[in-house]
Amino acid sequence: MDALLIVIIVAAAASLVCWVLSLITRDTSWVDRAWSIVPVAYVWIFVGVAFAEGDGSARLVAMGLLATAWGARLTFNFARKGGYTGMEDYRWAILRGRMRPWQFQLFNLFFIIAYQMTLLVLITLPAMVAARHPSAMTGWDVLFIAAFLAFLAGETIADQQQWVFHQRKKTAGGTLSPGFATTGLFRYSRHPNFFFEQAQWWAFYALGASAAVSGSAGLVGGALNPTIVGAVLLSLLFIGSTIFTESITAAKYPAYAEYRRTTSMLVPWPPRRSAVATQT
Repeated sequence: MDALLIVIIVAAAASLVCWVLSLITRDTSWVDRAWSIVPVAYVWIFVGVAFAEGDGSARLVAMGLLATAWGARLTFNFARKGGYTGMEDYRWAILRGRMRPWQFQLFNLFFIIAYQMTLLVLITLPAMVAARHPSAMTGWDVLFIAAFLAFLAGETIADQQQWVFHQRKKTAGGTLSPGFATTGLFRYSRHPNFFFEQAQWWAFYALGASAAVSGSAGLVGGALNPTIVGAVLLSLLFIGSTIFTESITAAKYPAYAEYRRTTSMLVPWPPRRSAVATQT
């Protein structure tokens, strides 16, 4: 059976399970719980079918290992925050309160379930490209693998810094000035973990594109191929989610306005001078 067809069948089954569970439990975070797991399965389906057909490559195995490392790290971070204990994403609760029940159920079905689960398939399709263009690894592959690992390390550090801040905040009774993390990587980006998360999947796309180029696919169809839509849509999802998250944070913490003015939203960048420092 074609690997893509297998992935689509598995994704459809996973989507159905998440939707049914969201109705039974009235908890819309089931996709969040599947987020770090199903893409790893999809990538390994592409790897397994390719090797079964005699089209495996070292590049494809590397992509499987990178996806696994990504999934393991994200699963660990999600688990330690209580993500698998029935805790629903607070943003869904806020949106539920702003919509009529039928409106939220349509949002749940078409965005939370259908769109996001489709996106989790799309971001793994560079592995399909690599499977269809088996070739020896090049220096570009080494560069993209190193970039992926660097982004993985960056997200790990950012998540740990955020975890430490919230643990200190919890110890302090739930209040710790200014209310959100501003040190470490958070001095250079308001959401460094979001930036590194997206960057990993851009590096993953680059590996698939490298395989296509090595297979003489050329610029269009090779370096630029349709699977770029996964990385693009993931970035758009994160941008929209970040804007919504920040609107909640800004309403809760007055100091966030100044932090937003001085610090890059996503891409790590030297902070601008604060208004107070400029006036003095």
